Amino acid sequence: MQSKDKFGADSFEGFDLGPKQLLENSPVASYTCDAEGKLTWFNEAAVQLWGRKPVLYKEFWCGSWKIFYPDGSLMVQEDYPVARVLKTGKEEGKSEIRIQRPDGLYKFLLVFPKPIFDKEGKLSGAFNTLIDITDLKADHVKKETLSAIVESSDNAIISKDLSGRITSWNPGAERIFGYSEAEALGQPITMLIPTYLLEQEKEIIANIKNGVRMDIIETRRLTREGKEIPVSLAVSPVKDIFGRIVGASKVAQDISEKLLGEEKQAILSAIVESSDDAIVSKNLKGIIMSWNRGAEEIFGYSEAEVLGKSITLLIPEERLHEEEVILEKISNGIKIQHFETIRKHKTGREIPVSITISPVKDSRGKIIGASKVARDITQQKESQAAMQKYIQNLETLNSVGKSISENLDVQEILQRVTDATTNLTGAAFGAFFYNNTGLVGDTFRLFTLSGAPRKAFEGMPMPRHTDLFHPTFIDKKVVRIDDVTKHVDFGKNSPFMGMPKGHFSVVSYLAVPVVSKSGGVIGGLLYGHPEAGVFTEEHELLVVNIAAQAAVSLDNSRLFEQVKSLSDKKDEFIALASHELKTPLTTIKGYLQVLTKKESDKMSQLFLGKSLYQVEKLNTLVEDLLNMSRIESGQLDFSLEVFDLREMLGEIVETFSYLAGSHKVVAKLGRQKAVVKADRQRIEQAILNLMTNAIKYSPNADEIYLSLEVAEENTVLRVRDYGIGLTAQQRQQLFTRFYRAESTKGISGLGLGLYLTKQIIDRHNGRIEVHSEFGKGSEFALSLPLEKKKLKKTKMM
Repeated sequence: MQSKDKFGADSFEGFDLGPKQLLENSPVASYTCDAEGKLTWFNEAAVQLWGRKPVLYKEFWCGSWKIFYPDGSLMVQEDYPVARVLKTGKEEGKSEIRIQRPDGLYKFLLVFPKPIFDKEGKLSGAFNTLIDITDLKADHVKKETLSAIVESSDNAIISKDLSGRITSWNPGAERIFGYSEAEALGQPITMLIPTYLLEQEKEIIANIKNGVRMDIIETRRLTREGKEIPVSLAVSPVKDIFGRIVGASKVAQDISEKLLGEEKQAILSAIVESSDDAIVSKNLKGIIMSWNRGAEEIFGYSEAEVLGKSITLLIPEERLHEEEVILEKISNGIKIQHFETIRKHKTGREIPVSITISPVKDSRGKIIGASKVARDITQQKESQAAMQKYIQNLETLNSVGKSISENLDVQEILQRVTDATTNLTGAAFGAFFYNNTGLVGDTFRLFTLSGAPRKAFEGMPMPRHTDLFHPTFIDKKVVRIDDVTKHVDFGKNSPFMGMPKGHFSVVSYLAVPVVSKSGGVIGGLLYGHPEAGVFTEEHELLVVNIAAQAAVSLDNSRLFEQVKSLSDKKDEFIALASHELKTPLTTIKGYLQVLTKKESDKMSQLFLGKSLYQVEKLNTLVEDLLNMSRIESGQLDFSLEVFDLREMLGEIVETFSYLAGSHKVVAKLGRQKAVVKADRQRIEQAILNLMTNAIKYSPNADEIYLSLEVAEENTVLRVRDYGIGLTAQQRQQLFTRFYRAESTKGISGLGLGLYLTKQIIDRHNGRIEVHSEFGKGSEFALSLPLEKKKLKKTKMM
């Protein structure tokens, strides 16, 4: 028989519930149910545990929505602990179950069901006590997960006590160093350290005793065979449960080895928690299962914020496809090593990381997830970027230096300098303003511009004598201002009183003077940017160096312009003088020829002959000067015709043999035609120059040699002598106008013959080369393109 008490719960005969008030206020959750399993009473602790208040006498078994086995599978009603007790009437002791609350949270419980009998000994219900073991379970799962991470890693993970004795050694360490765990445990860590690095180990131990973490360091260690290997170490103190430092952990890039036993798991857990690298585990659905301190520091999230969340929380949207590939490889047991990618910080900032991902297996070898070791490589990437920028700057500096040193054009020099320095400084615009010293208005004007529309500056005279520009254009000083709008002298110059309308926005300002060798300011390189603090001391130094080179080139350019002007005047004089000399020489030659035809004594005929020879010689020199003048002015005309060069050479050799009485011409012209399209008179002039020189510069010989070769596309004429020869320096200047070698003193000539010869051959798309040895003679090779045969078109039948 049963009756209702004042609490609305049943009082059962044969079972003493104890003081009702004590059960109601107990922190231990408990409830009762009748023989059918319907709830008849529960306390407040049960309500808090279930997350809801069930309806008495209507709901069955338990106040939870769902009940699961410990492994997470749904429990059948017959297996409910209270159902079994009500069925057998026997007390079974504790049972472990998992429940799901209405708010979605899971709880792990220990259930202690006890049968209730009435006074007649008949089973009338059950009394149940519930113990929440969720936190204990989570801690155990976390340790197992961390242990699995370490076991699955290929990196060497070692712990040692404060005396330097090895206390743990994982398979990764065995793979890297060659010692088995049995061989390494209890041994001094110094067996892995080269003698010259033992002081480094002392420093590490001292820091660990003081609780100081060691940043990741690159060093060297010894394998079992005595071979030195490079390693990257992260060293952290290891503490016991009382917070005392009992040793140190060393992680060489990856995590490995599954520890056997609770003590070993605790050590590995401490190592993971102490690592500066982010060590994260996830299941095969990408849900984060563990999160260490290193992950918190790198990504900004606390452990509580990420556990149970998707790993995609850390992945930029455009890289989500990477996670699909990673999970697929991990599911197939494939490890991913040193994968560089981008991940997200809590603030949204992107972080470059190097990730190593390994499958995590349970005790049966089944893959249950993945471990990720992520290292922040921001500093490394910044160093690489800085090095790349440094290399680019050097290349730019070398290119600019070479360009302005080889160039004598003022406009090109300044434009190249302006473009390069604008790029090097990161300026929004750069400009060179020419210093109009002494001009009316006392201003400087834009000469070159880079990075901005010219209309923003063009036609705008800039006052030179202002407090802002005075240091650059008068005192020759560099001016670098982070925010020119805050400068005391900004906006005080009329008529603009600040930045003129339409002018490019300038906040960061840099001005560098370009100073000539004489000390005068040629002008100034000015740079601007609409943001503050853009220009650095490094930028200033780069521009100063380039400005110094530009100043030298500008001085050289002005000197070149002066020399060029003098040269132009000289050429003008030579052309005019040659024309003026030509007329009287022709007249004198005519008179002398008339006199030679009249009867006179032998002495008169001799002098007339010599006079005619000298006039002809002078006429040739004047003709050379005229030809040079025509070449310089681009007025040397050519009358092209197709002819056989071999035939022409035969005629030259036959005529030349009569004129050159001191030397014999030995010719080897072959039998093959050498048809060219050229100015016959100019080519003959070039060949005669070479033959005349061969005789002139071989006074101690009596022969010169002439040969002709015909190839597929060119014909090559060679003129060789055994005369005084040329030095290497003489060969370099041989074809310049008016060049006369020191060794040719006493030999007449203006130094124009070879200059004219080269100009003639070059303008026929030919080549002329010289091979010579001082004191042993010279050989000139003259190459001309052959005239291509015109194929006759035939109709197809």
